Amino acid sequence: QVQVVESGGGLVQAGGSLRLSCAASGSIFRIDAMGWYRQAPGKQRELVARIVSGGRTNYADSVKGRFTISRDNAKNTMYLQMNSLKPEDTAVYYCNAGGLMSMWAKYDSWGQGTQVTVSS
Repeated sequence: QVQVVESGGGLVQAGGSLRLSCAASGSIFRIDAMGWYRQAPGKQRELVARIVSGGRTNYADSVKGRFTISRDNAKNTMYLQMNSLKPEDTAVYYCNAGGLMSMWAKYDSWGQGTQVTVSS
């Protein structure tokens, strides 16, 4: 199995910054993609940013220019640098990782989530 664990959430004032981390561990043969998703109260979970093995990234329009996703392949770790935070960024942020545990076994793992709260 593959586990992912998020860290780095917290409370910050509007305009501030936070850096989230997501570490993947376990039976990892290959990581094809990692992504950050968020879910605010009463809303559906949405994609925030995603990075694939070749380094290509994509972002939600609402975070473009403010958030940066990156990945340390050697550590199987992904980061989300969040700048110029807004109250509407308040949500539980989830890490997702997908890839192969072996040549024939896929995985799609989710973390438990980390709370990000932006006060106005």
